[in-house]
Amino acid sequence: MSPRRAAVLRDGGDRSLRDHLIATAERMISEQGTAGLTVRGIAREAGVADGVLYNHFTDKEELLAHALRAHVRTVEQGLSALPRPGAGTVAGNLRDYIAYGLEMHRVILPAMAGLLGRPEVLARFATANEPGEDYRDRLLGYLRAERELGRLAPGARVESATAMIVGVCHETVLTLLFGGAPPEPNVDDLVATLLDGLSP
Repeated sequence: MSPRRAAVLRDGGDRSLRDHLIATAERMISEQGTAGLTVRGIAREAGVADGVLYNHFTDKEELLAHALRAHVRTVEQGLSALPRPGAGTVAGNLRDYIAYGLEMHRVILPAMAGLLGRPEVLARFATANEPGEDYRDRLLGYLRAERELGRLAPGARVESATAMIVGVCHETVLTLLFGGAPPEPNVDDLVATLLDGLSP
């Protein structure tokens, strides 16, 4: 480990320089969003030379995608835990999933807004997920498990239900991005509409 690297990681425990750079960029995203975020700014905040980033990432877009993924995970850690299959009622659990999704999307909006002109970052962010890790995958997994438990109809189209819920979350965020007043979805109505087609 170089003296410079040792200095910036002195209090970081076992964290690697790559992890340090991701954590630094993630903190900057959470504080100021992604608009105007530069390699030089990230390097200075991390306490390293500009070129060090390219020893650990192909380019700035790769670093930003990983930092954005870390930011989403941090946001999710601050939200209530999602219900488990078989616990409570399906209707109550769906309300919790929808509330979680709406809040998560609202909180990460500032970070995403600065990347509208950077589709390459968003594409890498989308492919950086491990299967089953993101909100959509967890929601779909929950609905599939409830179907297997018999709490949803055997032929319940849980993929379409997942798309509907995620679409409501996206609609709220997209409306805000374009400067409109976000629609306030009636969660009870949405759950009732879903369960009319999903209940055994």
